Amino acid sequence: VCEMKNCNKCIFFEAKKKQDLYMWLSNTPQGPSAKFLVQNVHTLAELKMTGNCLRGSRPLLSFDPIFDKEPHYALLKELFIQIFSTPQYHPKSQPFVDHVFTFTVTDERIWFRNYQIIEEDASLVEIGPRFVLNLIKIFQGSFGGPTLYENPHYQSPNMHRRLIRLSVAAKFREKQHVKEVQKEKKKASKVLVKEDPTEVVFETPAEEKPVEIQLVKPESKPIMKDKKKLRKIQRKKQKKLFRTDA
Repeated sequence: VCEMKNCNKCIFFEAKKKQDLYMWLSNTPQGPSAKFLVQNVHTLAELKMTGNCLRGSRPLLSFDPIFDKEPHYALLKELFIQIFSTPQYHPKSQPFVDHVFTFTVTDERIWFRNYQIIEEDASLVEIGPRFVLNLIKIFQGSFGGPTLYENPHYQSPNMHRRLIRLSVAAKFREKQHVKEVQKEKKKASKVLVKEDPTEVVFETPAEEKPVEIQLVKPESKPIMKDKKKLRKIQRKKQKKLFRTDA
């Protein structure tokens, strides 16, 4: 594709397992090339940051001082300059600068940020996108060849997920072990205590009542009517009589 488009710089994104993203930065066809694991990607739509800049404007590149101290970072700095900076007098570039690309090294990773330069007071406003590049290897050729540098701090995403699963399993096993220990303690704590003969000293046994068997059916109790209800009924009868007489 680079030969067809007549260009010698390439950025290639490689997605694996629909969750891991790798990025290749390469000089074609001679090299060198670098492979990164892209982490913590936040797009413009997700960040919703204020600010705007022209598409064809030339960005300023800002690098951490550590890029000049270590040789592999110096090589990456030159690679970033050749890939991300707009060539001078390019026909599609604008004749002014309105945004800055920053590359900062923290925690053995390269943090990328994009800021807009505000004209009024020359302050910076982040406009995104933002991501973190975890260096894997630097190759002498384009997309391969002898390895110039290998990151000793790099951990593959598969290994990271495996360690997370192992830690979760270890916690579960620890909980199960604690439960078993508690069960054993409960079983061991059941010690038979000898009976104390003085406990029954003050206990007085209840008198045994003779058992009586009733052979005759008990007499039914007379139903006691409510006196108030009887009075109400008598009053109603008297009212009816009074009406008939009238």
